[in-house]
Amino acid sequence: MVALVSQDNVVALVSRTGRELQRYRKGRRQVVGCIPYRYKIGDQTSLEAQEELEVLVISSQKGKGMLFPKGGWELDESKKEAALRETMEEAGVRGTVEGKLGKWSFKSKTHDTFYEGYMFPLLVQEQLEFWPEQNVRQRIWMSVSEAREVCQHWWMKEALERLVNRKLGRVTQIEIVGSIHCIGDGNSDL
Repeated sequence: MVALVSQDNVVALVSRTGRELQRYRKGRRQVVGCIPYRYKIGDQTSLEAQEELEVLVISSQKGKGMLFPKGGWELDESKKEAALRETMEEAGVRGTVEGKLGKWSFKSKTHDTFYEGYMFPLLVQEQLEFWPEQNVRQRIWMSVSEAREVCQHWWMKEALERLVNRKLGRVTQIEIVGSIHCIGDGNSDL
């Protein structure tokens, strides 16, 4: 008997490592990430209360605080492909990557340099039992308000606010005028 396995269901249990393929722009490392989300109950097309929305946060590899999955954007992939890969490697979920929430410039906490980070929403469709970084990270589903409290990066908190506002159909002053830290309107994938 021969069993056929679809490539779509195969997950490499090893994360990409090294910086040989990393993208840099004007000396700044390019990173991408996702805010994995799901709806607790009911209709997935409208959101009456933000508490119907749950987001998935992960622990830092160094064990200090919680954040959303993110990592280096590599030369052989698009931003969305990199964001999906990083989310699968770090959080063990897959789904639909939606339109960019924005682009942020931030200083690395471990290196004395600035990075550019792009964040995307990811509507989770599959939570994997095994994933590459399961032994070094915890993943926790929580409410938006809980995520605001535990997320250690200001720029990820801004991305979370943009996701909530998008799902609630609200436009904030920051989205209209732009933030000091955020570049662009978050509506294009460039």
